[in-house]
Amino acid sequence: MLKLINLYKTFNPGTPDEVRALSGVSLSIAAGSFTVILGTNGSGKSTLLNAVAGTFTLDSGVIELDGRDITGMPEYKRAAYIGRVFQNPFSGTAPNMTIAENLSVASMRGKTRGFSPALSSAAAAGFYERVKSLNMGLEDRLDNNIGSLSGGQRQALTLLMACLNKPRLLLLDEHTAALDPKTGAKVLELTRSVIEKDNLTTFMVTHSMQQAVNLGDRIIMVYKGKLIHDFSGADKKALKPRDLYELFEEIKRRELIDPGVCDILKANYV
Repeated sequence: MLKLINLYKTFNPGTPDEVRALSGVSLSIAAGSFTVILGTNGSGKSTLLNAVAGTFTLDSGVIELDGRDITGMPEYKRAAYIGRVFQNPFSGTAPNMTIAENLSVASMRGKTRGFSPALSSAAAAGFYERVKSLNMGLEDRLDNNIGSLSGGQRQALTLLMACLNKPRLLLLDEHTAALDPKTGAKVLELTRSVIEKDNLTTFMVTHSMQQAVNLGDRIIMVYKGKLIHDFSGADKKALKPRDLYELFEEIKRRELIDPGVCDILKANYV
């Protein structure tokens, strides 16, 4: 379904600020799977997600979606197939537009647009039911500007907007990291519900080891732009946050002894 072939990306090459963010990443994700990319700050996990979204041009490598090469496809065209929820709750929505208007714009993602009412009565009725399913009491506030809502409410609506047309791929970029624990837990449960309901192929990045073990059917650990562990099936189910923490600590210890440890781990586990 999603295939990444030998992806490389270096930011600020040839300068003191050079960062090798992706170093030969190859990965295949099956349709209907929920893959969690786990990594510490600066590991390359968000860079990997941005590469799939088309945020920047790769140095080299190939990205295929449903067998189609989308490597050179601009981000706005990929949006026809890919839904995304950002880390910042205030990204992904237009604050000065109403909830209904934001949903209307999201419903037209990837479609041909002509001269027709932006928000028909039938569409408004459909939005009412979809927003009601969030259980946040927002269905009676469709005419309110989305900028007047809390971060958690906006993030829930952003998730709804990203999934409105059942995208071929859903990207979640640490989408609860900026929320308080209670709100974050509610958005995570909503995320699980939406993904299961529509059987969405999902690619989520996080630094939370608890989220990694609780969500999805596969965990891929990233370190310094390389994939170093890949857990699925019974191996994934058996993992606990402490296990993941110890794996990262072991990598750091071994790297102090052998700087090439990432290459060794990549060869053994991916």
